Amino acid sequence: MTFSLLARCPTTGRFGMVISSSSPAVAARCAHARAGVGVAATQNITDPALGPRLLDLMQAGATAPQAMAQVVAEAPHVDYRQLLCVDAQGRTACHSGAQTLGVWALAEGPGVVAGGNLLANPTVPQAMVAGFAAAAGDFGDRLVAALQAGAAAGGEAGPVQSAGLLMVDRESWPVASLRADWSDAATPIQEVARAWAVYAPQMAAYVQRARDPRAAPSYGVPGDE
Repeated sequence: MTFSLLARCPTTGRFGMVISSSSPAVAARCAHARAGVGVAATQNITDPALGPRLLDLMQAGATAPQAMAQVVAEAPHVDYRQLLCVDAQGRTACHSGAQTLGVWALAEGPGVVAGGNLLANPTVPQAMVAGFAAAAGDFGDRLVAALQAGAAAGGEAGPVQSAGLLMVDRESWPVASLRADWSDAATPIQEVARAWAVYAPQMAAYVQRARDPRAAPSYGVPGDE
């Protein structure tokens, strides 16, 4: 049903994740990140409340493994959940309950964790971690490369129809939140990659406009000087 990768950038301190699914609007329910705190995914049979709960615990001082252990101990129906998180120090944690659907797998690397369910094969998360590690470019470029690597390794057992990229930096809001919520052509990963290619060169300008529009670049609209 879903495959995702979560990471912390050791150079910038940004957190981000990419995700794709046969379900509509997967990023709206499953992707959660908080600047300076971490990133969390709640997938499989999703309880969206568990992503913010993991982030709250990490913000309060828990490590990623500690936060995960507490959520797994306390959350109802946790056997149906697949959870992943990365904390501010790049520590990772993951959980797949006994009721995780179909072929599922998890993989971890330095500052990065990937997981999926109803996969075409169990190598997909490790392929995503390897794709992220091998990719060049900006943090967002590496996230997109990881998502593409997961798809190339087989991805989900059925056609994927939604995808997303979420990234936080120093602001209280996401500096990037790109989504393809439903694609009849089964090309949401390509749509997110294309959106990132357009948005990435402009991202810093949008952040500057929020911080101080007086010092921001021109808006690039008719009549703007």
